[in-house]
Amino acid sequence: MSKRRFPLLLCALPLVAAAADYDVLIRNARVMDGSGNPWFRADVAVKEGRIAAVGRLANASATRTIDARERVVAPGFIDVHVHVEGNIERNPRADNFLLDGVTTVITGNCGGSELNLAAWFEKLDKLGLGINVASLVGHNSVRREVMGTANRLATPEEIQKMQALVDRAMREGAVGFSTGLEYVPGTYSNTAEVVALAKAAAAHGGVYTSHMRDEGIHEIETITEAVNVGKEAGMPVEISHLKIDRRRVWGASDQLLALIEKFRREGVDVVADQYPYDRASTNLGIRLPTWALAEGKIKERLADPATRRKIAEEMKRNLADMGEPDYSFATVARFTPDASYEGKTISEIAAMKGRAPGLDGDIETIFDLMNAGGAGMIYRLMGEADIERIMRYPYTAIASDGGVTEVGVGNPHPRSYGTNARVLAEYVRVRGVLKLEDAIRRMTSLPARTFGLSDRGLVREGMAADLVMFDPARVEDKATYAKPHQYSQGFDMVLVNGGIVVDGGKLTDARSGHTLRHRP
Repeated sequence: MSKRRFPLLLCALPLVAAAADYDVLIRNARVMDGSGNPWFRADVAVKEGRIAAVGRLANASATRTIDARERVVAPGFIDVHVHVEGNIERNPRADNFLLDGVTTVITGNCGGSELNLAAWFEKLDKLGLGINVASLVGHNSVRREVMGTANRLATPEEIQKMQALVDRAMREGAVGFSTGLEYVPGTYSNTAEVVALAKAAAAHGGVYTSHMRDEGIHEIETITEAVNVGKEAGMPVEISHLKIDRRRVWGASDQLLALIEKFRREGVDVVADQYPYDRASTNLGIRLPTWALAEGKIKERLADPATRRKIAEEMKRNLADMGEPDYSFATVARFTPDASYEGKTISEIAAMKGRAPGLDGDIETIFDLMNAGGAGMIYRLMGEADIERIMRYPYTAIASDGGVTEVGVGNPHPRSYGTNARVLAEYVRVRGVLKLEDAIRRMTSLPARTFGLSDRGLVREGMAADLVMFDPARVEDKATYAKPHQYSQGFDMVLVNGGIVVDGGKLTDARSGHTLRHRP
């Protein structure tokens, strides 16, 4: 029987390349995992937006492999105190935060927030974010919605309306409730009102954050008030931007920290945040007595000679209480009517206006600016000894109190550009105030714990792949008070939810951030 021959078929099946194990693989890293523990050498693998593996991954493959070359890989930094409302919409990539290693921010601080969070979150997600954004619900915004800027206590009916707004915001994903009790209109409230609204947030597992009524001479009382709000509402407390902002009481931070530690020993979950600068930044109106700002009638009050004199006299007494001789400590950061004022002190602007040197000319200059709509300001208020002592306290998180910037617009506080780099360069590398692992803990797992971000803040399998890679010897903040519009240097790579948003120290077009909604 003859053998039947069959033709040999070549390339009958297509050749298929083996799929990569991971999306991103970072090899040869010094991993500082956010816990504060010593670093360890490992590879870090990312897949589908999550940390998929940490360890020795010798045979693994990835779509993108990066040699860390002994650089540090850490969790992306979480900035728990920012004000991005109104400016992140113009720059949703948030360039200044990404280039400072920040991957998540919590906004809505100091009592000011969006009220319709569901709509705002939806808007941001449609824009395409570079960073993750969570929000508190702000007392001042809630009170203004119900009562305007009335200088009086709320009625029971008004408190109920405010509670309903807080409850709605929490249901829409707010992480907690914030107050700015130094600002209008929250300054007109009493503790009972704050407690009532805080309870509405506590019912959903929220955190209470407080910009207190005073950050200087009466700070012991105001810390006690903030902690008592948390105790009565049954919720954790974060003291916003803890500082001593009166020259006359510099050095008293040891008393503040002792008080916080006492409350912690008593079982209260209270922590703080801090920015590493000796100057604060807020509005010009804070220099005036709060009663003068009520109902938005500052222009009318300044137009009345007797009231104008009364305001000026109170300002002089407050300045003496601060230990300041004049307003040379106050620099204009943003003044829309005349940009030539930006970067100049009130005293310098008074001289530009032809006024004689001295306090009376400074106050008249402040009145001019208030009549023109007010100004954004930078105030030189704090001492370095207090900054370092507060930073050493183990329950102090690092936070900028900054916002999303527009390069070249205004003369903003450099903290919006360089907060984290400044801590790593100045307070870790130069001064040795903190160890590197502990500094990273304060930027990552501590804030994540406080605000319930359970899948962020650590380099662990299963966590969100928010990562930063940097060389500790090269990280540097470049922004200064004179030239604030300068990005930090040394953050070579930043990942947000697994997307590479900074590559080789340069921003990419990736928009892998999204809004983070709290769920109790």
